Amino acid sequence: MSTRKIVERRTKETTVRVEASLGSGLASVDTTVPFLDHMMTALAKYSGLDVTIKARGDLRHHIVEDVALTAGQAVAALVPKGAARYGERTVPMDDALVQAVIDVGGRPFYRGPIPSTFFEHWMRSFCDAGKFTLHIRVLRGEDRHHVVEAAFKALGFSLGQALADTGSVFSTKGSVSLRTKRRKRT
Repeated sequence: MSTRKIVERRTKETTVRVEASLGSGLASVDTTVPFLDHMMTALAKYSGLDVTIKARGDLRHHIVEDVALTAGQAVAALVPKGAARYGERTVPMDDALVQAVIDVGGRPFYRGPIPSTFFEHWMRSFCDAGKFTLHIRVLRGEDRHHVVEAAFKALGFSLGQALADTGSVFSTKGSVSLRTKRRKRT
């Protein structure tokens, strides 16, 4: 059984709480943004992450962004030392065909785009906060809803692959460790 990670973010604009663990894809999501709830539930289902997300805020934009930042940090905390690290999946959804390729190895980068400024921003914020490299390619699709949903499902599948614990470090550099020292203030 995986350890549950809890990340909370509080600003003047939003309050977000994300609980996440490696599991079976169970989700309880309440952000006040119905399509965001739908996408977070799909991400959990297809990645195999168990998540509880609760968010409140002043504007839809702030809620979407802060959920992405908080979820990115929570997922990053779940990456096992022996993670497969890489994942890739292409998902069809009616007229849409979308590919997601991810590396959870600690380098933030996002390349899209997907046809929604809110969810394009979600992807970038998620990658920045989690230090993930993510490439999403929309191979075809006319219906924005289908394209965005296919992108989240493809991200979910690829994330599930990348988080699988292989028991060994997938890097020619070996295990990377970082240490931050605090300086005493005088």
